[in-house]
Amino acid sequence: MSDAAAIAIAASRQPPARWLATLMAAAVLVFLLAPFAALVFATDWHDFQFAPGDLGAIRVSLFYSALALALVVLAGTPLAWWLAHYHYRGKWLVDALLLLPLLTPPLAMGILLSSFYGPYSPVGGLFSQAGLYLTNTAPAFVLAQIYGAMPYYVLAARAAFEGVSEELEQISRTLGRNRWQTFWRVTLPLARLGLTAGVALAWVRAMGEFGIVLIVAYFPQGIPVKLWVNLQDVGLSAVYPLLWVFFLVAVPLPLWLGLRSRRQGIF
Repeated sequence: MSDAAAIAIAASRQPPARWLATLMAAAVLVFLLAPFAALVFATDWHDFQFAPGDLGAIRVSLFYSALALALVVLAGTPLAWWLAHYHYRGKWLVDALLLLPLLTPPLAMGILLSSFYGPYSPVGGLFSQAGLYLTNTAPAFVLAQIYGAMPYYVLAARAAFEGVSEELEQISRTLGRNRWQTFWRVTLPLARLGLTAGVALAWVRAMGEFGIVLIVAYFPQGIPVKLWVNLQDVGLSAVYPLLWVFFLVAVPLPLWLGLRSRRQGIF
């Protein structure tokens, strides 16, 4: 028997690993997506209407989430770049502190924010004297969303910057580009995939943040809090229209950014 025939016979006796992996992947996907089928079949399409206040909640979430996302990107990008490029003793402690808001339960995070920025705290009192109240106001709503979204963006952006070759950045510097020009012309384009993922993740986290917002900024009510109010006051039937809006406004941006980032010449 030739070696080729022996290999063919041995391969035929092996379990169909490729088909098994495909079936397992399909089963996991079905498991993850199955709950979303309830959104289609449980929605009362004959009586599809918004509850009072739903349109206001949609406007609140869209406007303030966009504002929070802009602030997250503006403040989080330099922090992520710094974390990726500077190495020093005790950096592990900074990494742990960065993970702390991410690992804290949202309700607990809301209580901490309320204790720190509330009108009766030293810091909150100073802001109150300046006319800026950070509980149950629009600034408080944005603040809660920033705390909910910032850690996700910073971690994704940091990983993106760490994936950029330092040799390419050094070559840019030797060609006469300063650090700022190197960042815009070399680092940022090469890190665009990770940064795009971070923006998409931060957008969804800001739009969907419930626990922190519930404690810090019950008013003005955004979509997540209004969903909870509808469920408590009206019932399950009043939840589905607002759920549809949430998925329609929160999901397309990450999908669009993810597809667009894979094309050439984005930035």
